[in-house]
Formats: sequence, structure tokens, C-alpha cells
Amino acid sequence: MAEIYTYRAEVLVPVPSVDLTGFDVEAADGHIGKVDEATYENGSSCLVVDTGFWIFGKKRMIPAGVVERIDPEARKVFVSLTKDQIKNAPDYDEDRHRADERGHHDENAAYYEQQARGVPTADRPAG
Repeated sequence: MAEIYTYRAEVLVPVPSVDLTGFDVEAADGHIGKVDEATYENGSSCLVVDTGFWIFGKKRMIPAGVVERIDPEARKVFVSLTKDQIKNAPDYDEDRHRADERGHHDENAAYYEQQARGVPTADRPAG
């Protein structure tokens, strides 16, 4: 599952060492929020995205492997997911992430890998 938590080389090579914090995040079908936190550890890189009021202030942890490209001039990160796929993802739980980073990553990876394979998932409640 570590592959989904690794930025693809073609994404980072053009923009090495850019801090993505504060960048807008664009899903395949529109804007979803801003990067609240970005990590760059090999095999566990992700973005924590603050979705604002779009899904009632929830944050989502998005694995680095779904990042399609980064536009440092426009301060935007483009991901290969739709708004619904992100909305239906597990909530980001900061306390759990601190206490059990590996477990939290595994739970999220299972969801995002299903999305990448086109496996439908039941809609999750927004709360």
C-alpha cells in the first residue's frame, strides 16, 4: 500500500522542494479545498485537505499517489479524484493519525485504491 503514499516522479521532478501548504486542491471536477498540511516521507506522503464548508469543515487525507500535477505559479494541486470520491473518503482524524499513523494510512489507502480501480463504494454520511 505504500505506493499510493508516494508522489509520482513526474509530479515532483518539475517542482522539487515546494511546500504545498496553502495550495488550492482541484479534483477532476472542480475545487475541493486547500492543503492544510503536506508530508513528503517516502512511502507515507500525503496531503491533509481542509474542505472548508464544502463538506462541513471536514478534512480529508489524500495520498500523494493521486496527485496528477502541481502548478507552483498558480499554487494549485490537481488530483485524479472526483469531488464525490473525496467527499466519501474516510474523515481525517488528527488524534488517531498521531496515535496510529500506519493504521490510519492503511484505512485510507484501502479506500483510495478501490477508487483507483473503479470499485464503487457506498456513500458515507457527511458527518
